[in-house]
Amino acid sequence: MENSGGIKASLQGRYASALFDLASENGTVTTVESDLEKIGLAIRESGDLDELIRNPEVSRTAAGKAIEAVADVLGLAPLTKNFLGVLAANRRLFALPDIIRAFASIAAAQRGESTAEVTSAHALTDQQVEELRQKLELREGRKVKVRTSVDPDLLGGLVVTIGSKRIDSSIRTRLNSLAQAMKG
Repeated sequence: MENSGGIKASLQGRYASALFDLASENGTVTTVESDLEKIGLAIRESGDLDELIRNPEVSRTAAGKAIEAVADVLGLAPLTKNFLGVLAANRRLFALPDIIRAFASIAAAQRGESTAEVTSAHALTDQQVEELRQKLELREGRKVKVRTSVDPDLLGGLVVTIGSKRIDSSIRTRLNSLAQAMKG
């Protein structure tokens, strides 16, 4: 029996895979990937949009109209817009951030790339991101796309996730390890 985390993971994977298959058939994988990056950024930057996709009290109709308006403002392609409508109609908008990540992983794998999620305490410069990308490509032996985010709670250092591998050199983790060691 699968736990709810496993069900959610398979749900996002099924939706992302179905969207990828449709985009492949239409020759619009790059467009859809770009659209999903836009909507993902909008969700991260807008508390209202984040609330909309997570609020179970918003009706299917209201969620559908709101997400359609967002898609129009962002200039999303018809396939992406229709997909968002399907998510709204099926009450699955809450899974959108996970679906976006899953789609990006599928698209990257098709191109022979890996995606590295890099979290730092402070924003990285373009030069730092490029140097990190080059080091990760040497380590992975293939092309790596770097996605960055900032988490001030890290205090310093980086947390890099590529697939199931995680490299955590954050000061927060080092301090937690030191505290555990001192407890004996």
